[in-house]
Amino acid sequence: MTTPSPSPSPRPSVLFVCVHNAGRSQMGAAFLSHLSDGRVEVRSAGSAPADTVNPAVVEAMKEAGIDISAETPKVLTTEAVQSSDVVITMGCGDACPVFPGKRYLDWQLEDPAGQGVDAVRPIRDAIEQRVRELLAELGIPAKP
Repeated sequence: MTTPSPSPSPRPSVLFVCVHNAGRSQMGAAFLSHLSDGRVEVRSAGSAPADTVNPAVVEAMKEAGIDISAETPKVLTTEAVQSSDVVITMGCGDACPVFPGKRYLDWQLEDPAGQGVDAVRPIRDAIEQRVRELLAELGIPAKP
């Protein structure tokens, strides 16, 4: 008689939230998707989404080898928060709903809104470092 193999554990899900979903949360989601190689379910949203992703953010991410030019800001929904294991807020203040049993992280990062690519690069690099640390905490190896 064979023992059934254990079912694979479900992928953790992470939601990145900022006000406009046009900068920080887009970079966080893009880095997590890229570095986790599909091993994490990734979402991003904003409490008051902009019409488009910040062009300086798109350019800075392109320099890092990640194309987010097709991304669009999305509105934050209660469902997105409820279906996420980890919620990372980046300056959305009290607009993000809080539910018991969720892990909340608040990443204090400068807002790239209205800034050029030179100002966005250090924000991008800080987000990448934090995403790598999050992957290590989740026990998921990051792509090199």
